[in-house]
Amino acid sequence: MHESDPLMDAKVRESFEHVGRDLFLTGAVSSHGGNLSVRRGDRIFITRRGSMLGRIGEHDVVWTYLKPCDRDAECSREIVVHRAIYEATDAHAIVHAHPEHTIFRSLIEDTIEPIDSEARYVLGDAVPVVTAAQTVGSPEAAGLLADVLRDHPIAVLRSHGPFAVGATLEEAF
Repeated sequence: MHESDPLMDAKVRESFEHVGRDLFLTGAVSSHGGNLSVRRGDRIFITRRGSMLGRIGEHDVVWTYLKPCDRDAECSREIVVHRAIYEATDAHAIVHAHPEHTIFRSLIEDTIEPIDSEARYVLGDAVPVVTAAQTVGSPEAAGLLADVLRDHPIAVLRSHGPFAVGATLEEAF
């Protein structure tokens, strides 16, 4: 099922590799945590289920459609969340990470306020925290995050981690 796709060019693949490696090196993900995606037309390129973001290889980025289909089996379990975000926003890239300090703060705060000027410039005055009964790949989490990410570049799913949107993976990172 690892067929190539003409919309997945070398630059996009390199972006997955670089952002995945940066997420791992900064401690924002563990060996198998987090996921990345890029939207191109009616397709989503997304990290494969179980992939290691710090070592994205040739077969670790798979593609599917904006609508559910049989290609979803290889995709990250968060494909339902990525789809909902793409449908609700003009984002072309999504980064989902698991930084432990952010997850901790999401357990005790309903918004996370950036404390330095650079973070405030990029993120605004507050990053919303949303709560879903089931956190991993749930329709509830997908709807909550999609709604909040219409107006914010980043939102945190309580106890699970941030989802960030951008025009590119680099911008979302």
